[in-house]
Amino acid sequence: MMVFYRAKLALLSVPKTGTTALQTALRPHADIVISDPPELKHAPVYRYNRWIRPMFERVCDTELELAAVMREPVDWLGSWYRFRQRPHLDGKPVSTKGLSFDAFVQDYCKGKRPPHANVGSQAKFLEPQPNGCRVTHLFAYENLAPFHSFLEERTGISIETQQENVSPKADLTLEPRTLEKLRRKHPEEFALYGSIPA
Repeated sequence: MMVFYRAKLALLSVPKTGTTALQTALRPHADIVISDPPELKHAPVYRYNRWIRPMFERVCDTELELAAVMREPVDWLGSWYRFRQRPHLDGKPVSTKGLSFDAFVQDYCKGKRPPHANVGSQAKFLEPQPNGCRVTHLFAYENLAPFHSFLEERTGISIETQQENVSPKADLTLEPRTLEKLRRKHPEEFALYGSIPA
């Protein structure tokens, strides 16, 4: 998470959306950067609403707007699957080594997910809160030009990012029935992604 106070903007770090590279590029210009622990770096809307928003409201009498990047749901799961193929996870319950992507997505669709498929939800991460706290600027990971333009206009900072934290390549083939099941079980993910302006 990063805060740009003069721009009245907080940038949430949705996992697997290039947030490490973005933090590297913007760290010198941000007023607050939370890069560790992961639970705070990747604080969802509800955690921002509970802990960060009140700080600015009570101390500064300021309400920040929230911005975030979302990844296409299948591609997002693919990124998690590839990340969990890394050798340092070998033998651990979260490892996806020896598992097909199709099997991983099938496990993600279960009511009680096994550890390797328990990766959360972008829709839940970005879920608006009852008090009105919500992301007002949502961008697609697959088309970052509007996001960069928005940040440059809002903060006055010219942004150049380099790829970081890249996971190994893997076969991300899905059976049609698995994709249909994912869409049926998690329509909120696809609906939210589909709501992002082109």
